Amino acid sequence: MKIVFMGTPEFALEALKALATEHEIAAVYTKEPKVSGRGNKLVKTPVHLWAEERGIEVRTPKTLRNAEEQERFAALKADVAVVAAYGLILPQPVLDAYPMGCINIHASLLPRWRGAAPIQRSIEAGDEKSGVTIMKVAAGLDTGEMLLKGEVAITPQTTGGDLHDELARIGADLVLETLRKWSDIVPEKQNDALSCYAAKIEKGESLLDFSLSAEVLCRKIMAFSPYPAVYFEHNGERFKVLRARVAEERVSVGSICQKGNRLFIGAINGAVEVLEIQRQGKKAMPTEELLRGYVF
Repeated sequence: MKIVFMGTPEFALEALKALATEHEIAAVYTKEPKVSGRGNKLVKTPVHLWAEERGIEVRTPKTLRNAEEQERFAALKADVAVVAAYGLILPQPVLDAYPMGCINIHASLLPRWRGAAPIQRSIEAGDEKSGVTIMKVAAGLDTGEMLLKGEVAITPQTTGGDLHDELARIGADLVLETLRKWSDIVPEKQNDALSCYAAKIEKGESLLDFSLSAEVLCRKIMAFSPYPAVYFEHNGERFKVLRARVAEERVSVGSICQKGNRLFIGAINGAVEVLEIQRQGKKAMPTEELLRGYVF
């Protein structure tokens, strides 16, 4: 098939790589390069870099709402557009441009967790499983008909990063399977009554919240690892908490307490043990390694 791919981060790149092994990639749409770092250099997205290295046309429009961009999109005469964490709204003329329309790789088991941060929100909420849904893109937010799903278990040891990587692999496999079985798949409508919204993670959410229960705080730490990461400050330095578990230690509520080579956070109904930590400006490491040279 002739495919237009629309995606931006690492999650999307896995699918693009897979699609390129079986299909013609007519063009790649991704977010425009951003100025970043002290040198104010333009940084291209992972999808942009990979496609450019292979001579695939890369397009980075600021919007697809204007007629000119919509005509350029249609002129590619693809069979289908595959979308994965693209970052721009697709207006109806874009959705209608190709015979098979647009399909999306969504990182949740729809209709649960529609929205921007399904990976983190599923872990934070204590879900026992997550997955990927291949769906038709519709005008509403992640409301289109479902085509295929793949599931994965969430355990107490699962971080947002772990789940991200696993779902990226599942999504890549599923989108290939969807295109292979296209004529045999019966689209399934979503039950809106079962939907919930995965809100974008705001900066303020990352600050360690001592008012949470130990279980909820631990889930949040795991969900937000490695990015954006739950953090606390000590002696003017920021420490990111990257892995944790609920502990039976008795610790004062609101405290960061060191006991030998172990570190605990005092939540409202118990303690959370910090297993992996990152000191400001340093690499992530097991907590016991940090405590060999740092005292809280």
